[in-house]
Amino acid sequence: MPVCIVVGLWGDYNRYQAFWCGNVRYGGASPTGGVFLAKDDNELTLIPLGGMGEIGKNLYVYEYGEDIIVVDCGLKFPDPEMLGIDLVIPDITYLLERKQRVRGIFLTHGHEDHIGALPYVLRELRVPVYGTQLTIGLVEQKLREAGLGSKIRTYVVEPRTPVRAGAFRVTFFHQTHSIPDAAGLIIDSPAGTVVHTGDFKFDQTPVDGRIPDYSYLAAVGEKGVLALLSDSTNAERAGYTLSERSVGTTIDRVFNEAPGRIIVATFASNIHRIQQVLDASATYHRRVAVVGRSMVNVLNIARELGFVRATDDQFIDLDHIGSLPAERLVILSTGSQGEPTSALTRMANASHRKVEIVPGDTVVISANPIPGNETPVARTIDQLERAGAHVVYAAVTSVHASGHASQEELKLMLNLVRPRYFVPMHGEYRMQQRHAELAIACGISPQDIFILENGDPLRMSAERAHVGARVLNGSVLIDGYGVGDVGNIVLRDRKVLSQDGILVVVLTLSTQTGQVVSGPDIITRGFVYMRESEHLLEETNKLVTETVAHCVREKMTDWSSLKTSVRDAVGSFLFEKTKRRPMILPIIMEI
Repeated sequence: MPVCIVVGLWGDYNRYQAFWCGNVRYGGASPTGGVFLAKDDNELTLIPLGGMGEIGKNLYVYEYGEDIIVVDCGLKFPDPEMLGIDLVIPDITYLLERKQRVRGIFLTHGHEDHIGALPYVLRELRVPVYGTQLTIGLVEQKLREAGLGSKIRTYVVEPRTPVRAGAFRVTFFHQTHSIPDAAGLIIDSPAGTVVHTGDFKFDQTPVDGRIPDYSYLAAVGEKGVLALLSDSTNAERAGYTLSERSVGTTIDRVFNEAPGRIIVATFASNIHRIQQVLDASATYHRRVAVVGRSMVNVLNIARELGFVRATDDQFIDLDHIGSLPAERLVILSTGSQGEPTSALTRMANASHRKVEIVPGDTVVISANPIPGNETPVARTIDQLERAGAHVVYAAVTSVHASGHASQEELKLMLNLVRPRYFVPMHGEYRMQQRHAELAIACGISPQDIFILENGDPLRMSAERAHVGARVLNGSVLIDGYGVGDVGNIVLRDRKVLSQDGILVVVLTLSTQTGQVVSGPDIITRGFVYMRESEHLLEETNKLVTETVAHCVREKMTDWSSLKTSVRDAVGSFLFEKTKRRPMILPIIMEI
């Protein structure tokens, strides 16, 4: 029987925050202070399977009765300790166990942390996908590359046009972000209305002229909102986020002053930034060569759908850039995050087949490093400078504007919507906490604010809200073609190999006598250099022989026991001699 601990008094509504029963946290209270545990059939349940306490891997489940909808389906890039891992996506076991009830996936915008997991998820969960025009254009390209183009139904939805999905009615509304056609969602259910902001900022002078839909948000808030889920990425930043148009001033100055080639690296999806580069290129009579597969793909889709304004004669094929004087050329590239295989990094390392950095080049890195990428970005800048380029980056001038709302914009969202409950999302825990403090400053009661973790189901109605028992959630690791076949044990082994190397012991035993017929032979990689450690390896060889002989005398002849004895003996000996713990791999053969 679990012990339940209540934090706050039963009748003390203002102080009540949460309580624990066993390992399960429950939060919220009724207007009279009562605690609710059981799920009510009239409650709306929100379950984040990604995006809480982290930036990336966004996937939010809304459930009412027998109907489920999913908002966003993103990936995140691996942490430094995830050696060899390419991508990380959410664990969707909860959805797969209820796949007959899932009515669709609704996408807020086309960034990888919101759509990148779709090719993996839709292999197992064949449901329709809804989004704005550019978002669906990017998704369809992904699905074609994954061989799913004809198997998944996709729908382009216009802002303010409701979509019925079981018990839900979902309406998109226009937001401004660092990619065009971003949207928030109004999710109506019998339990009430939820505003899901997606990623946003309130840009008063957007590059495309489409301002956020303030009037619609205010009208929804006037009718009454059950809950607001809002982007927390910049909740630590005071004031307002710079308009994307402000970056255009810096770009124009760089183009005006650069004596030779200009190389601009930015996110492939930052179409507003790309448009400003194209506009400056036209103003200063430069032609543009595009480098990087993702950049080429996104630019082609954006031009086809009308989100980028440019004529064909503004561009030049990369193979023909030698025909232009340096002062007439711009190269638009991927690699703003110092990715090892990106075009800009290969240019910096002099390993790109078609572009070589030369003195007189101006390189603009038009993005802030994502947390964790600071070192590779700094290394790339150093290499570019060594090659003679003049590098313009965020630390020295304003060449980037965030796509996420700062504190004053977050307050404006709260005051426009005026929700009953508030859930800060899309951010690390400290960001969610700062966002919660902003909500309290805007008049939302602390007990009506829920800082959730992935897997926490928040059950809501107009009268009450509480957090239920955590559902199965987690991360699925993508390594090459492998999906989920690399787990903690493999990562642990990779970490050991990267830190202390491997030592392989090979020997052959006689099946009749149990005596060593051949070996032991010792092979090391990443542990010691064999020529300089001959004495150590000779002692290790002798120890293996003695250990095997002891096992034979004690009649420990099964391979498992024999390998364990060799591994333990050699491991203890090597740690005593070197203070290192290499992976020890005994290979025993019988003849």
